[in-house]
Amino acid sequence: MKKLQFKKDINASAERVYNTMLGLDHIETYEQWTYEFNPTSTYEGSWEKGSKIYFVGTDENGKKGGMVSEIADNVPSQFVSIHHYGILDGDQEITEGPQVEKWAGSLENYSFHEHNGVTTVAVEIDVTEDYLEYFNTTWPKALDKLKELAEK
Repeated sequence: MKKLQFKKDINASAERVYNTMLGLDHIETYEQWTYEFNPTSTYEGSWEKGSKIYFVGTDENGKKGGMVSEIADNVPSQFVSIHHYGILDGDQEITEGPQVEKWAGSLENYSFHEHNGVTTVAVEIDVTEDYLEYFNTTWPKALDKLKELAEK
């Protein structure tokens, strides 16, 4: 696994960026910035530490799929850590076997640092080789959209 890092300065408070990124006030803000990854992207569950959460979307045939994850840590407006440990195939959770072995246990961390009304959001993710190019292209676009939403 490789560790990728992305940063974006956003002209908004850390609280606003955090709430917008996680979709806490309106899930639509989460869905809008994650549209870059999948136009049907959403989540089901809670951002509370220790909670199970599904990051889901539908494929071209309308079948639901995504990640089975746990919120490893959540310090409001400061830090969120997501531990991915399985995939969702329709309504079936797959947490072991060849489909998940390559990346099971990977982390996705978001940190928020505010200084003089500007928040730097930093993203650090564990990625398998076959997704490096995709995430290197897609994450900057998603963070640009997050910036646009949080600065409204």
